Amino acid sequence: ALARWNGLTRFLYDGRIELDTNPVERAIRPVALGRKNHLFAGSDGGGARWATVCTLIETCKLNGVEPYAYLLDVLTRMVNGHPINRIDELLPWAWKAVNHVKT
Repeated sequence: ALARWNGLTRFLYDGRIELDTNPVERAIRPVALGRKNHLFAGSDGGGARWATVCTLIETCKLNGVEPYAYLLDVLTRMVNGHPINRIDELLPWAWKAVNHVKT
């Protein structure tokens, strides 16, 4: 424990650091509860794609973006030929800034 003392006490010197991991635990709770269902993603590739979708949805929530509206708009833009060199515009925080979406 002494070898990790600096890391364990860092929150005392930086007020931005949470005292516990409750926000993270709440964010991953739906994934943990659905773990048995996720076992049947079909393949390793299917599991990786499922993890990507879960990550996008949780990132939307953390940035105050409604996931359904975000995914509907972004997938439509991609199908309609959104340039790959501007893909960063479609990240949830950038999408929110451009679309002025409030939840």
